[in-house]
Amino acid sequence: MSRALIIVDVQNDFCEGGSLAVAGGAAVAKGISLVLDKAGDRWDHVVATKDWHIDPGSHFSDTPDYVDSWPVHCVAESTGSDFHPELVTDRIEAVFHKGEYTAAYSGFEGHGTDGETLAGWLRAKGVTEVEVVGIATDHCVRATALDAATEGFSTTVLLELTAGVARATTDAALEQLRSAAVEVTGEPVVDA
Repeated sequence: MSRALIIVDVQNDFCEGGSLAVAGGAAVAKGISLVLDKAGDRWDHVVATKDWHIDPGSHFSDTPDYVDSWPVHCVAESTGSDFHPELVTDRIEAVFHKGEYTAAYSGFEGHGTDGETLAGWLRAKGVTEVEVVGIATDHCVRATALDAATEGFSTTVLLELTAGVARATTDAALEQLRSAAVEVTGEPVVDA
């Protein structure tokens, strides 16, 4: 049995001061770093995902609906797409970029620098269990965790290391995760 930590989209644009900031994003970055420092041997592998937009079509909008369209964020190679400075990245073995030309909420839609998928990378390392953390609980964390379960990995979301955009969508995401047999622990940071 091998366990991996999947760090979802802990990027500047999703943290305070970013173009699509989620309240508590910087605290999530710091919290993940603290847990990696104190309980680093809990995971055999650590990977991360990044939103990496080039031209994602209608995903970007000047008049976003915050459901299917959003302000411009995490443009490939921009400062906004960089990992937040509070996130210590020395344990991250691989980064999976997603959303170059689509919305791509799930890390399982991404690919590594060599084109390898997240599912393929995890299977090659013998991973059977994943724990998911990051931003945002109700969007990319939810989608990544659901896809992890669909791919056959025993999946847990560590909610105390996630931040959600809004209470209603976060509550709906938690119900969806529980219905898909994804274990959820703790409480997410969420704006009221």
